[in-house]
Amino acid sequence: MKNFKSIALALVVVLSTLSLTAQKKKVDAVNSSINWVGKKVTGQHNGTVNLKSGTLVFKGKKLASGTFIVDMTSLTATDLQGEYQGKLNGHLKSEDFFGTEKFPTATLVFKKIAVKAPNVYTVTGDLTIKGITNPITFDLATTKNTAATTFKVDRTKYDIKYNSASIFSSIGDKAISDDFELAVALKF
Repeated sequence: MKNFKSIALALVVVLSTLSLTAQKKKVDAVNSSINWVGKKVTGQHNGTVNLKSGTLVFKGKKLASGTFIVDMTSLTATDLQGEYQGKLNGHLKSEDFFGTEKFPTATLVFKKIAVKAPNVYTVTGDLTIKGITNPITFDLATTKNTAATTFKVDRTKYDIKYNSASIFSSIGDKAISDDFELAVALKF
């Protein structure tokens, strides 16, 4: 009985030590940014989308996990103004693209994290857009209070096929690249 108490006490100490070494960092959604670039044959558009919430978990100094929710209803072009900006924003939020009325958020959940260099990680996560989840891999650089990455997303994997040359081969100069780029700067 005394042995059992000692083992139980040791287990409690180990588990409490493990939970103390994990540090959960809530991302400051207001001061973080997500910038996007979408390219087409005749040029490109760029803009922003807001982070709704996010958390990174570190064990010691190493990244252990991450979860993020993006507010897709905040999607906006920043390279246009006035009527043209309104038209593009409306089209991007429509069913042709992100269908934000039906799918107001997108999510990213880290599944696998490997150390690439000091404070740089190769992350594989599940990205969900329009209710469709696909794996995505990117490098994430961290400091004590920030994290940053740039990566490309193939929109056709999320049923966003509008003017895709890989789907509509005769689209010509109206083609829009299948990939869009995201530049993410997180503060916590």
